[in-house]
Parts: sequence; structure tokens; C-alpha cells
Amino acid sequence: MKPEPAPVDVSRLVELARETMARAPFPMLASVDGDRPRLRPVSPVGADGFTVYVASLRSSNKTLELQANPAVELCYLDEGHDQVRIAGTAEPVLDATTRQTIWNRNPLLRAFLGTIENPEFVLYRIRPERVLFMREWALSYHQVPLA
Repeated sequence: MKPEPAPVDVSRLVELARETMARAPFPMLASVDGDRPRLRPVSPVGADGFTVYVASLRSSNKTLELQANPAVELCYLDEGHDQVRIAGTAEPVLDATTRQTIWNRNPLLRAFLGTIENPEFVLYRIRPERVLFMREWALSYHQVPLA
């Protein structure tokens, strides 16, 4: 017998997507390394709706990949297998206020890097271009409004 997905109330897509993101604290980040995809779990350091902030080390492969090609996709998968996929562009955050706000909210970031002036600290803002939601077993995505 084929599993039946729970129905999706399309009027609640934004809410359903945000709830899924909250239940899945370690999404996978897909980036591009030359002509090859690269996938890794990340721990976002902040979010504003579907705009997600990810920290990196200047010397990491992730940073090198994002400098060469900022196109990314985040995939959140919760314990019930609902998915949120955010396709967008990763851009370095240079704004001191935003960097300080993210820094102040993240004790692990502070413990790991010591100081916000650490030259290894790179903060990326992933600007969403498309957000999709899929209920477990549905096998089809719903486009989530960005506004």
C-alpha cells in the first residue's frame, strides 16, 4: 500500500515551511566546486524569514566555493521528512551592525573564533530566490511565497 501524505493547506505554506525549518536545525547546504556539486550540513547562525545566515572560515573550502560561485541551495529535512528547499545566492555580510547582532546571539561562534575581528570569520547571507515545501510522501513541491 502506497503511503498517503497529509494534506497541505496552501494558505499556510509560509507557516508550514518556517515550522519545518525550526524542527530541522542542521540543513544541508549545496554549493558548486568547479563542475561538481558539494553538499554539507551547516548550522545557520540566524534567519530572517527565509533569508538565512551561515558562518564560515575564510580558509574553508565552502568559502572558496562561494567566492567562485555564490549559487546555493539549503535543504531542511525534519524528523517527519517534510522538506524546505531554499535556492538563492550567498553573499558576504560586511555590514557591521548585522555582523555584531549575529555575533552577540551565537555563543558557539564567539567561543570558536574568540573575537569578531578574527580574520577567519566570514558571514554569509543567503538571499532566497525560490522556496519550496514538500510534505513527506507527496512527491511534489509547493512554491512558498517569499513576501
